[in-house]
Amino acid sequence: QVQLVESGGGLVQAGGSLRLSCAASGSIFSINGMGWYRQAPGKQREFVASLISGGSPRYAEIAKGRFTISRDHAKDTVYLQMDNLKPEDTAVYYCNAAVVLPTRISSERDYWGQGTQVTVSS
Repeated sequence: QVQLVESGGGLVQAGGSLRLSCAASGSIFSINGMGWYRQAPGKQREFVASLISGGSPRYAEIAKGRFTISRDHAKDTVYLQMDNLKPEDTAVYYCNAAVVLPTRISSERDYWGQGTQVTVSS
């Protein structure tokens, strides 16, 4: 089994910062990429940022200039540094990973964390 566990969410005032983390564990052969999505109540889940192995970070327009994604490959962990937070950033943030399993190394599968709540007050 593969587990993704997010942490670091919470309540912050507008203009503040939070750092989210997501650690993957379980029967993992490799992780080809990790990223972050978010979903506000009544809205679609949207892409925030991602980082593929050996590649450069990719950001949604909503995140550019304010958020920074990074990854610790040795620990199978991805981070999202969020600065200058705005009330519209309020959402549940989900970690995503493209995982290659030891039992099926010719393909990859997407896994999702349970989400961590980020609330930004005005």
